[in-house]
Amino acid sequence: MKNLINHVQLIGHLGKDVETLEFSEGKKVAKAALATSSSYYNKNGERVENTDWHNLVAWGKTAELMANLGTKGSKIAISGKISNRTYEDKGGVKRYVSEVVVDEFIMMTPKSKVPF
Repeated sequence: MKNLINHVQLIGHLGKDVETLEFSEGKKVAKAALATSSSYYNKNGERVENTDWHNLVAWGKTAELMANLGTKGSKIAISGKISNRTYEDKGGVKRYVSEVVVDEFIMMTPKSKVPF
């Protein structure tokens, strides 16, 4: 049960190409948005589609690999943990952010459909 504490697994599609930043000491971070969809039928029998967006963050070698492979629309499976943080924006307003820190990922889009 120890491995179940703050553990998340998601399968979805990238909303845009993975973006990377490199810090002065060579540390890399990758950021992406992942869309997961579910559907249900309402009381009128109509199908309702619901899409949730998840902010992904990866560090180091995982960040490099995601940046090289992650393109908009690609289907990806990720495993990681949820992280919550706060920061002050330029206007001095306190902002809250929830992210999934990616430990592992698998690209699920067939190579023939990846645009590279």
